[in-house]
Amino acid sequence: MKIHRLFGMPRAGVPGAAGVAALAAVLLGATPARAATDVQVWYALNPHNEKAFEKLVRQFNRDQDDVKVSLKSFDSPDALEATLAERAAKKKDIPQLVQLDDNRAPEALEGRRYVKPLYAVLAKHPIKDDDWFVSADNGFVRDARGRLLAFPYMVEIPVMYYNVTAFKKAGLQPAVPQRSWEGLQGQLVDLANKATRNCPATSDQPVSINLENLAAVNNQFYATNQNGLKGKAQPAFAFDTVYVRHLSLMISWVRSELMVKPEYDSRATQRFVDNECAVLMSESGNLGWFKDKNTLEFGVSGLPYYPQVTKTPGNPFVDGAALWLTSGQTADSEKASVQFLGWLAKPDNAAAWYQETGFLPLTKQAFAGTGSSYYKNLGDWRNLVAAYSRPQPATGRTFKIKNYPKIRAMFHQTLQRALNGEQPAMTALSSASSQATRLMREK
Repeated sequence: MKIHRLFGMPRAGVPGAAGVAALAAVLLGATPARAATDVQVWYALNPHNEKAFEKLVRQFNRDQDDVKVSLKSFDSPDALEATLAERAAKKKDIPQLVQLDDNRAPEALEGRRYVKPLYAVLAKHPIKDDDWFVSADNGFVRDARGRLLAFPYMVEIPVMYYNVTAFKKAGLQPAVPQRSWEGLQGQLVDLANKATRNCPATSDQPVSINLENLAAVNNQFYATNQNGLKGKAQPAFAFDTVYVRHLSLMISWVRSELMVKPEYDSRATQRFVDNECAVLMSESGNLGWFKDKNTLEFGVSGLPYYPQVTKTPGNPFVDGAALWLTSGQTADSEKASVQFLGWLAKPDNAAAWYQETGFLPLTKQAFAGTGSSYYKNLGDWRNLVAAYSRPQPATGRTFKIKNYPKIRAMFHQTLQRALNGEQPAMTALSSASSQATRLMREK
């Protein structure tokens, strides 16, 4: 505690009794330093992004004395959610802020009794730098009225990473992937023969790449009723000939070893980091990790599309996680939580997060404050990001499907069977569509 000099010391000698008494009264009546308000944050990030987040939190704790943020890391979002649900069920203390995946079901998250929507708190404690980069029409962590339910901090998009060294070794000029699926296939053949026989291509996002964003990037609706956003009838998945053709192509890639089947638990991304794979289709939130590896020369491109379906590729759906406020906190704790979020939203801090991680910019100021030097050697990354500063077409904004987390898990299993050669594409997609319809009807 800093003690201010309230009185000048006597010029000489010992102070008299009256002076001692007066000084004692001042000191005894002095207001003690106020203890910092604690804010605990639970999160699940890859190791690189975890370090970036911890660095920002340490800086926040140094910058002020009113709030103390402490962190608890989990190995996976599922582990975090399980612990959170268990503690909430037993009415034990839970953190003030938790990282939760949007999962295309933000209103279901809002309905949990231990969650408090961000818009309700911002009405009392507004954030100064909240000119959000991702607009409301994308639907990310927003309700049907467009109100922000959580702090959109870990927003990402699927992209195509490519190993520049491998492309050069295969003699591909320019050393960038083609955006059409057919053109990319020809390049993968060259990469397999001349550069990376064991892993020309791989992915860790089969549902995102081969179903959800096969629609968005080809400027098609993913589900009927304009992706479930219009009308009262239950939407449906009409996996037409484009999907059948595409999944058949992916099955042939796996069979001919042009593509390693999707791998999880960081296996696919680690193979890319280790220069084993020439092409990786994954989330942009891995970009900071890849950029930090001096032994990896890579670029970023948009996902492939079919020129027969659309002349110009569309933008994939935004995805990812956000920091959600929990309910039942004290007024001081709630205010402190928003103070921390407001600090993260400051232009310099938001720009640092964007540049260190590969998550989309939190605010427009963060994007504008990022210089051209950051984008050097990152391929088309800047243009891919800039697209989200503009309104999106209806096909690429978002989709709302009841029980979609369950449906997505089922889609994943269906694709795995198809890529394993257990089902032809048409059978797998027909089964997936029928099962999705049943899951939508469940309560």
